[in-house]
Amino acid sequence: MHTLRPALLTDHYELTMVSAALRDGTADRRCVFEVFSRRLPAGRRYGVVAGTARLVELIRAFRFDPAEIEFLRRTGVVDEPGAEWLSRYRFTGEIDGYAEGELFFPGSPILTVTGSFAECVVLETLVLSVLNHDCAVAAAAARMVTAARGRALIEMGSRRAHEEAAVAAARAAYLAGFRFTSNLAAGQRYGIPTAGTAAHAFTLLHDDERAAFASQVATLGKDTTLLVDTYDISQGIRNAIEVAGPELRAVRIDSGDLAVIAQQSRQLLDSLGATETKIIVSGDLDEYAIAALAAEPVDMYGAGTAVVTGSGAPTAGLVYKLVEVEGRPVVKRSEQKATIGGRKVAVRRHKPTGTATEEIVVPQGVPDHRPNDRLLQRSYVVDGEPMALPTLDESREHLRQCLISIPWEGLKLSAGDPAIPVTVVPAE
Repeated sequence: MHTLRPALLTDHYELTMVSAALRDGTADRRCVFEVFSRRLPAGRRYGVVAGTARLVELIRAFRFDPAEIEFLRRTGVVDEPGAEWLSRYRFTGEIDGYAEGELFFPGSPILTVTGSFAECVVLETLVLSVLNHDCAVAAAAARMVTAARGRALIEMGSRRAHEEAAVAAARAAYLAGFRFTSNLAAGQRYGIPTAGTAAHAFTLLHDDERAAFASQVATLGKDTTLLVDTYDISQGIRNAIEVAGPELRAVRIDSGDLAVIAQQSRQLLDSLGATETKIIVSGDLDEYAIAALAAEPVDMYGAGTAVVTGSGAPTAGLVYKLVEVEGRPVVKRSEQKATIGGRKVAVRRHKPTGTATEEIVVPQGVPDHRPNDRLLQRSYVVDGEPMALPTLDESREHLRQCLISIPWEGLKLSAGDPAIPVTVVPAE
């Protein structure tokens, strides 16, 4: 199988810009690029920063090998000076940004990349592809966690995504508060707890449902989950308890009117003495479906397609824009896509109780410090060297605390204004 390296995970025009800048002498100009969103996806009140640690690792490996250089020469993507420059490429600049698990809003400068024009511009596509995907998944997953009201969720969307996107999505969902993933690669790479037992195919393989359940229990013990909706759900529950006894850990239901079926299943389990057997539901669940089940006797949710596709918003809508050249602010003045020039510094302002009230963004300066302010940016890369980063579990806890800090209206699933406003202070 052919595996692409990070350097070619980019757009053609990034490299033609490098060739032209090398030719006209502007390639080494000191520049600042910023990543931000102009607006949140429809119906969303906050975004979630995710994927930054993955991005730093990819930038560490961002090199052009001889075969890649030859491909670029042969296809005319770059000229000889461009090819020579790419063969020596190493990112030597700085990257600062919001912590993973931080909330963001329209205009939040969530990532700042500083260095020569050439070394920064070739990273644009990679930066956006990682952050747009991971932030979209994390925001959708965070909404599902809120809707679940403390009940556990398992991410199980691998078969609905590109194989590598599935691993990244599992990581982003865990960051957002999911307890488990079904993806074993995510378990190996990131230490995320994995879970899963059997699909309908395993039941259909056997001569009858009881035989399938008996085989699973014989292999995995009673601390397992039996899928009971292959044929008749009520009979499936009876068969499960007959085979495993009332000590069975859980049953899973993957179809039907889940609200009604969950109630009926709880009553049936209790009547069979399986009062501690949990009910897990799955099947095209998103945050709205999970919220609709809040009053039902459900113990865990399995979510797949909606997680890995950002629940209707598969991209976070982030852009990567040049805001400063040689210390001089530069501004795109398009009416629909205007930018604010200059490198930004951002703080989150809070009440003494800890509730966030607004985000302050200052171009070319430092916000006046007030009690309970929290600086949002941190160093990721300094002089080309990656800094020590928080663990995934630490970033997960950071997001949990951020969600606690925003006004309760900001957690609503209904459409509305961003959870807190972003105020851009004019440069002096």
